[in-house]
Amino acid sequence: MKNTLKTRFDKEFWESKYNAKETGWDIGHASTPLTTYFDQLFNKELKILIPGGGNCYEAEYLVEQGFKNIFVIDIAEQPLKNLKTRFPNFPDNHLIYGDFFNHEEQYDLIVEQTFFCALDPVLRIKYVKKMAELLKENGKLAGLLFDFELTEEGPPFGGSIKEYLQLFSPYFTIKKLERCYNSIQPRAERELFFIFEKK
Repeated sequence: MKNTLKTRFDKEFWESKYNAKETGWDIGHASTPLTTYFDQLFNKELKILIPGGGNCYEAEYLVEQGFKNIFVIDIAEQPLKNLKTRFPNFPDNHLIYGDFFNHEEQYDLIVEQTFFCALDPVLRIKYVKKMAELLKENGKLAGLLFDFELTEEGPPFGGSIKEYLQLFSPYFTIKKLERCYNSIQPRAERELFFIFEKK
């Protein structure tokens, strides 16, 4: 079923951000909390998806560490081109230009990095359900969520541990949800690291 819910932040919104180089969320390298997590993963055959991947330095990092099945999906085409320019050997068929909510595949691990916070908050329940749908049995959703008050201003949009527990618990076993100890300085005290396992 195609996604028909229109939000404030559609394909045109994100393409315009990249074209105008208004990418304040882009830190220019893989996020430290995520590289620390990746370094603890030993199965290089894991099928991994990074949704709303943007310029996706995390995908580049994973491939450099020997992971073989990394996929990136983004509704904007420019960041996928940017990744391909930086990393010409990245497989073309692992760069998916399209709407995450229309994607149909299954993964061992999905990495959350500034995708959830960029979505219109009206899509949060739909996000959780879609993540569970895309994960294999016992698959994991892991990454970072912002820890600041949810307001109408954004993206990025915030949230709290209480909200995230209510939102994800029906579909996931909460393995870890805690304040990040190794955030980059601009995000210090504002990030939560999590690992959720599909029920």
